[in-house]
Amino acid sequence: MRVLLADGHALFRDGLAELLSMEADLDIVGRVGDSIATIETCRQTRPHLVLLDIRLPYHPILTTMQGVREAAPHARFVVLATDDEPRLFQEVLAAGAHGVLMKTATREELVGAIRAIGYQGKTFLSVSQRSAREIARPARANPLSPRESQILELAAKALSNAQIATLLFISEGTVKRHLTNIYAKLGAVSRLDAVNRARAGGLIQPAVEGGELPPPAE
Repeated sequence: MRVLLADGHALFRDGLAELLSMEADLDIVGRVGDSIATIETCRQTRPHLVLLDIRLPYHPILTTMQGVREAAPHARFVVLATDDEPRLFQEVLAAGAHGVLMKTATREELVGAIRAIGYQGKTFLSVSQRSAREIARPARANPLSPRESQILELAAKALSNAQIATLLFISEGTVKRHLTNIYAKLGAVSRLDAVNRARAGGLIQPAVEGGELPPPAE
């Protein structure tokens, strides 16, 4: 099975490669540290399975998954996470990930997940009980489309319209149109108001504890 490792932390990535290279049936076809390299390497190597860091540099996870799917349509995804983020886990599974594992998983869990997903197409979860319960619940109705949610997540990080457009490979005008639609759907009067309403409704990630949303750069 051809496996691509995509993680932003070099030590973790190299350790993972060394661990998996001991398995005779697993062929590590690449080690990459950001979303752009992930998509390009998928296009070149056509892996069967991609181990994908949920916080890979440059692009949001859902955008990276979409790019990988276009580059290697038959590849399966195992998403690796450091933090317990049940709502985001729910999103990546809905977007086509075959598994979510915490980076605290054991070697046996990881190798077992790779084989169960790669050979049998099973779904594999190794997350907290809290996340497992949240994932099992029906997702609450979200008035925002996946693209609108992506844009609002990035706006919440104080990225400008131009920066968001670059990250998502769309035009700045498209970003503005999406923001206008977001304001209308949420009844918001500004970017900050939209972010606060979305957070209050559980539609995007909560603010980092102790931090405030900085003024957005337009």
